[in-house]
Amino acid sequence: MTAPMTPAPITSPVACSRTEPTRMPARPHRTTMAVLAALVLVGLPAMGGCSKDSSSQAVAADPNDAVIARVNGSEIRQSDLAIAEEDFATELRGAPPEMKREQLIAYLTDVMLVAQAAEKEKLGEATEFKRRQAIMRNKLLMGLLLQKRSKAAATDEEMRKVYDDAVKQMSSEEEIRARHILVDDENEAKAIVEQLKGGADFATLAREKSKDQGSATKGGDLDFLVKSELVPEFADVAFKMYPGQTSNPVKTQFGWHVIKLEEKRTRQAPPFEQIKDQIETYVMRKAQTELVTQLRESAKVERLDKPATPATPAMPAPPAKK
Repeated sequence: MTAPMTPAPITSPVACSRTEPTRMPARPHRTTMAVLAALVLVGLPAMGGCSKDSSSQAVAADPNDAVIARVNGSEIRQSDLAIAEEDFATELRGAPPEMKREQLIAYLTDVMLVAQAAEKEKLGEATEFKRRQAIMRNKLLMGLLLQKRSKAAATDEEMRKVYDDAVKQMSSEEEIRARHILVDDENEAKAIVEQLKGGADFATLAREKSKDQGSATKGGDLDFLVKSELVPEFADVAFKMYPGQTSNPVKTQFGWHVIKLEEKRTRQAPPFEQIKDQIETYVMRKAQTELVTQLRESAKVERLDKPATPATPAMPAPPAKK
């Protein structure tokens, strides 16, 4: 299991925000085989043997846990594949089951072969290896405990409570549905405004001219947004417009926008089932954060690489009442 890092700051799953109307392009997907080949080396410290037997034979074997392969006598079991798959959750997503299985077996086979060669060179007895082994053990234990606490916290009752609290806060917030055309030059934006005044279709011009490819394919439609989800210059203009109105050019850090307001309304909360997974993630992260915070507050942590910070002087006691 790959241990998670210390929990990141958490944000509401109901009021997820976007900070500007432009979209970032997705990162290109990498070839699975190339990633597996590279991660064989990256995975060695984590997957390398913690004992003289670097396979799952070092742990008491479960008779229901089938042996899939043997590498110089060391076994690869079905449960090993499940653990190894956690390292490739993204890379193997969507791969046919048989292909995924064969790639994971190949990965574990290479890990075992290299680990066995390292054992012959007595690298497992080196001080550096033992320090890395201790750190990896702590990371795995951390991951197991955080996982256990977060799963226990993500009850239907708690998730419903988070949802209901967020909906109450959203009940009076105004949101707008707007379209925009984003260009680099003010004169180009002014020319677009003139075309619109002459009867040109906004959605058609957005598809042809807007450099915001995320919305251009939808005729410039940004869907419903609250004020905090837009850059200030855009929001200040858009929220003062009336439905059907088109703006003059508006400058932001992204360029020049021509905005058309489609609709205003009180913000609508998405149905619980639609964002249940996001709420579950929020509740789990919150539980992890609270656990780490609690442990920090009750722990004695000494920094030996810098001078001790002087204690803050106590406030003087108030004078006794007469």
